[in-house]
Amino acid sequence: MNPTASLSKLNSIDPQAYLTATFIAIFNGHKQSRIDELLPWKYAAT
Repeated sequence: MNPTASLSKLNSIDPQAYLTATFIAIFNGHKQSRIDELLPWKYAAT
């Protein structure tokens, strides 16, 4: 199992939804200085 899926499951979030939201944030210009906001344990499904 890949690390992203493992971390997502440990944090009770859907891996596909997490990756989709992360890629969208990066594509929309999420600042590198705030990369910690994109970590799985800070992800909150909307």
